[in-house]
Amino acid sequence: MTQSHRMDVTPPRPDDPGAGVEASAGPGAGPVLLLLARAPVPGAVQTRLSPPATAEQAAGIAAAALLDTVDAVAATPGVVPVIALAGDLADAPRGEEIRRALAGWTVTQQRGSTPAERLVGAYAEVGACFPGQPVLQIGTDTPHLHWSLLDAAARRLDAGAAALLGATLDGGWWALGLRNPADARALLTVPTTAPDTGARTRRALRAHGLRVDSLPLMSAVDTMTDAVTVAATVPGGRFAAAVFDLRESWLVPAQEEP
Repeated sequence: MTQSHRMDVTPPRPDDPGAGVEASAGPGAGPVLLLLARAPVPGAVQTRLSPPATAEQAAGIAAAALLDTVDAVAATPGVVPVIALAGDLADAPRGEEIRRALAGWTVTQQRGSTPAERLVGAYAEVGACFPGQPVLQIGTDTPHLHWSLLDAAARRLDAGAAALLGATLDGGWWALGLRNPADARALLTVPTTAPDTGARTRRALRAHGLRVDSLPLMSAVDTMTDAVTVAATVPGGRFAAAVFDLRESWLVPAQEEP
């Protein structure tokens, strides 16, 4: 029987790693859809949006991106939603809204001193909670992500793909799927913010003996220009509303209509 553990949305204290465990779920669960995210606390997220945004406004955009991403995960059929969270939602704009959106999710706390360690640690924790289940991991820099892309990737993992990697236009990646979550340890020495992080990740997985299949190429939000471009592709979402609010206040120049 596959055991899953649902936790409170408040991450456990560092000295109490088991805090917040509420219940376990039964058999037949599909792939784990793992979201790595930071609580959108001003000054801690989307710092490259400032300027033109203030730290508080950048955090508001990050909160909207997180909520839209949570919606995409929640709409994906047959997956087990898990979030590895850094920071405290109590200090974040829309924190209660995010907390409500995560009801029923498994919530764990990120651990490690580097982004690579936190990534590998999240895979290890998911592997311990959901033994034998493949893991598809995403972040919050692609708020335009549609659930159908997640569904297609999860199905490929469930069908036996060893590794999946979705590259981004800036040289990074937006999704990593592993049939065996323990294989994430191959990425411990891969930098997560280099211009060629995607290529390095692919090489590390191949050197680990894995066949790496590709997912669709996507854009990621890193700068305000990226944010405006992405928001235009999903005008009905929270992310777009947050970005367009800034544009209306003249923090972001409106683009001329063609």
